[in-house]
Amino acid sequence: MDGDLGLKAKIAENLIRKSNLQQKIYDNTFAVFNELKETLHEMASEMNESLDDQLDKRVRIEYRDRGKFEAQIQVAGDILIFSMHTNVFEFNREHIIWQNSYVRDHKENSYCGIINIYNFLADSFKYNRNADEGYLVGRIFVNHENQYFVEGKRQVSLRHNCFGTRQISKESIVDIVEAAIDYVLDFDLLVPPYDAVKVVTVDQLNTKIENSKMQTGKRMGYKFNSDDI
Repeated sequence: MDGDLGLKAKIAENLIRKSNLQQKIYDNTFAVFNELKETLHEMASEMNESLDDQLDKRVRIEYRDRGKFEAQIQVAGDILIFSMHTNVFEFNREHIIWQNSYVRDHKENSYCGIINIYNFLADSFKYNRNADEGYLVGRIFVNHENQYFVEGKRQVSLRHNCFGTRQISKESIVDIVEAAIDYVLDFDLLVPPYDAVKVVTVDQLNTKIENSKMQTGKRMGYKFNSDDI
């Protein structure tokens, strides 16, 4: 009986501690995401204004709010979609973050909310090519103390080894977005290997003719590595 009471007390303690921790992380991540939305909107307006006489009028930088947990910015033929996950995560034991003493010495610091950054072709949405592939080019981690770090292509705003040294800010959000835009502008659409497209079904061909839905992706048929470039 005493053992049951001890276990119930332990469960209650863990429930209170963990639920409060996760709620705090969710609130922090959601606040960062809303700040990110405002930043994207401002950057799109500023870039359009500064490039007004230099860009083809058909090429605009456009911001779009896709709902509570998604936003996008279109830059020429590319779209960056920022997507906040509603759950809180902990890193697996093989992740390099555990080399950081801020995380290693205080396990609660390892729990984070995530904002993913995906790159798609604008034409994939314009022509409803639902089979087209997008690529994860970055992700932002935010914890209960508003400390952050970034994984991804050309992301140098704050690396894992500096996690715990600085809270996320408007300035760091701008750095993250600019690095993502810079990467996708250089992340060109490659001609797929011949062997990857040498066979096509009648249905695929008819779909292509009717709706321009032949599957397309920047690295279709190639390996897309997660290593930084």
